[in-house]
Amino acid sequence: MVIKPKIRGFICTNAHPVGCEAHVNEQISYVKGVGSTEKGPKNVLVIGASTGYGLASRITAAFGHNASTLGIFFEKPPTEKKTASAGWYNTAAFQKAADAAGIYSKNINGDAFSHGIKAQAIDTIKADMGKIDLVIYSLASPRRTDPDTGEVYSSTLKPIGKSVTTKNLNTSKRIIDSVSVEAANDDEIQGTIDVMGGADWELWLNALKEADVLAQDVKTVAYTYIGKELTWPIYGHATIGKAKEDLDRAATAINAATESLNGQARVTSLNAVVTQASSAIPIMPLYISAMFKVMKADGTYEGCIEQISNLFKENIYSDSPRLDEQGRFRQNYKELEDSVQQRVTDIWNTVDTDTIDELTDYVGYHNEFLKLFGFGIESVDYDADISPEVEINNLS
Repeated sequence: MVIKPKIRGFICTNAHPVGCEAHVNEQISYVKGVGSTEKGPKNVLVIGASTGYGLASRITAAFGHNASTLGIFFEKPPTEKKTASAGWYNTAAFQKAADAAGIYSKNINGDAFSHGIKAQAIDTIKADMGKIDLVIYSLASPRRTDPDTGEVYSSTLKPIGKSVTTKNLNTSKRIIDSVSVEAANDDEIQGTIDVMGGADWELWLNALKEADVLAQDVKTVAYTYIGKELTWPIYGHATIGKAKEDLDRAATAINAATESLNGQARVTSLNAVVTQASSAIPIMPLYISAMFKVMKADGTYEGCIEQISNLFKENIYSDSPRLDEQGRFRQNYKELEDSVQQRVTDIWNTVDTDTIDELTDYVGYHNEFLKLFGFGIESVDYDADISPEVEINNLS
C-alpha cells in the first residue's frame, strides 16, 4: 500500500515503516558520531522503550555503550491492510540494527503495569543477561490497571485549584486561539498520580530486587518535565505536576530499597520535545514552537537523542552530575535559562494567527510531529507501494 499520514486532532493514526526505520537510523548515527565516555551501562532494562526518550535511551545504551538491552513496550502490530503503531516499527528498526551490529537485544510487548510482564522480563534477564545495572523508566499512558486490585486509574490534563484559560496553538486549524480547562477534583488528581506517578516504577524495582537480578551499584532513572511559568498552569502546577512530584517520593523509596546494592534512583528533568504525549497537552504546541524558534537561533536546541546522549555523559555516568534542589538530574538547564524563557514569553505574548510562521518555528514543530510516525523524512519515497507488515525479531 501507499502510506500517507492520517492526522486526527493531535494524533496521527498510522505510521510508515520505512520512515520509522530511517528516523531510528538517524538517531543511531548521531550516537555513533558523538562517541561515548568510558563509563556506561552493560545490561539495561528500558521500560517504555519504543518511542521518545525511552527509545533514545535504548539507542544510547546499545550504540553508545554496546550494552545489552531488554525493551518493554505496548504497541499495536500491523495487519495486511493496516499499519502498526510507530513504536512497533521503531522497535523493529532498532532490533534490525542491533542484530547487524551483534548487540544483544530482546523485546517484550505487553502491559508493563502488570505482574505478568514484570515476571516475563525477570525470566528473560535471568536466562540471558544476568544482572541489570541500569533501569530506564519512561512510560507514558493515559490509563493504568492496578495489578493487585484490577482497578483502572485514568489520568487527566487539568489545573489544580481553579480553572485556566490560556493562549493555545490549535494544530488542527493552524490558528492561535484560547483553551479553557476546568480545575481537577480530588479523584482526578489522585487518578493522575496513580497512572503517571512513581508507583509502578517502584513496583518494577522491588520486583527486580526480590528476584536478585539487579547488579551492585545499579542505577535507575525516571523522566519528567518541570518547565517554568508559561507551562505551569496546565503542567508543572497541575495534575501532571502532582504525578511527577510522586516520582520524587518513589526515588527516595527505591534508594532505600536498594541501599544494600548501593543503588541510585534519580528523577531526570528533561527539555520539552515533540512527543506523542506532549502533543496532547494544551499549550504545549505553542510553547514548544516558540521554544524551538529561540533555542535553534541560539544553537542550543536538543531533541530526544541529543538530550539522552548528554544525560548519560553529563549526569548518569558523571562524577560531578548536575543536580537541582530536589536531587534530580538537571538536563533541562538550557531550556530554563532566564534569557531563553524571557524570549519565549515575548513570543507567546505577541504571536497571533497571522504571525505563527514569523514568530515561531511551528513548521519545525510540525515536521518533528510527522517524524514521530515516520513521515516527512527526505530520504523516504512516500509514493512507493510497500507492505505494512513488519516483524520484530526477538519479540516475546
